[in-house]
Amino acid sequence: MNRSKLARWLAAMAITASATSHAFAIEVMVVQVAPMRGLEAKQGQGYAAGMRLAFDAANRKSGVNGHTFALATEDDGSRPESTVEQTRKLLIEKRPLVLAGYFGSQNLRELLATRLLEQQRMALVGYRTTDIAPAHAQLFNVRADIPSELAKLTSQLSTVGISKLGLLYEAGPGSDAIVAAADQAAAQAKVRFVTRASYTGSSRGANTSISEAVQVFTKSTPQAIILVANGAPTAAFIEAYRVSGGTAQLFAYSGADIEQLSQRLGEDHLKGVVISQVTPNPYKSTSRLQREFTEAASQHKPKEPKSYLMMEGYIAGRVIVEAVQRQGRTPTREGTIATLNAMSDYDLGDYLIGFGGGERNGSKFVELSIVNGSGKVQQ
Repeated sequence: MNRSKLARWLAAMAITASATSHAFAIEVMVVQVAPMRGLEAKQGQGYAAGMRLAFDAANRKSGVNGHTFALATEDDGSRPESTVEQTRKLLIEKRPLVLAGYFGSQNLRELLATRLLEQQRMALVGYRTTDIAPAHAQLFNVRADIPSELAKLTSQLSTVGISKLGLLYEAGPGSDAIVAAADQAAAQAKVRFVTRASYTGSSRGANTSISEAVQVFTKSTPQAIILVANGAPTAAFIEAYRVSGGTAQLFAYSGADIEQLSQRLGEDHLKGVVISQVTPNPYKSTSRLQREFTEAASQHKPKEPKSYLMMEGYIAGRVIVEAVQRQGRTPTREGTIATLNAMSDYDLGDYLIGFGGGERNGSKFVELSIVNGSGKVQQ
């Protein structure tokens, strides 16, 4: 074969290879149903923005194995029945490979009760609840669990000599598990909960409102109160408790969301509040994960400001991209579940993800942040 024929043959083979490769390429659809409007809208929006950062970064590199990524979102108004309804609709309309970024304890419980995940052979990657989610085979969270946060908070309080604690938590089917986890963490740290109060998260399973909870804590005067509540009730409690003259130190779990609290509370109320965080600080660039997150945000320029929620969404997006990468040319729903279950070694840069051995919470990372006099995070 002369040189000109060889060149034409090589060119033809390259075109054939390219066409074959693209024939296997798909658009990986990810679906999120979460609060996108109303009091908790910042949660769904921030998480979605983080996932898009991860997907856009992959797409700019021509995807993975030729596959690109897209995210479809729908608002559920924080209503569990809407979570189920909108998920059903998007499963038909979008035919996603995976679900991601869901919010709410009752929302997740009602979704699981439908058995849609089993029927659709679908993984759900990344979610936030104010109780301890069940160890479901198709749930994969990218953050530490609430017992790990409670252990970190009680240990810190013990270290500084605070031993008499209060606990605020959401009333509902999962509240007994939260109380049990808190008591276990307290026992290990050699502190104790002298007062507990729950608040009404919805019209279901209610028993004590925020205002009544404030009265409970102002009467019992614990040295510190741990708040296992999301942004809106945490903000409402802090404001009402401070106005009532409450002086206990306030420690919130990560779901309270520092950025939301900063928007809703004045500096006088927010100053000194400690919040456990389950992702690295999104405002720093110390680790590889933080640097890549910052670079992705600078290139994509999302409408939402950087936040811990966005960082968590970004991590969830990176885990989904990695799961598709590991499957090669033909990612499937079943293959995604199997790949996630086998994922025990994914290092994003000082942030390890692993679901081996049936682990449903892929990370053990927990650190504490304190809000300073200007309402900003101070490590």
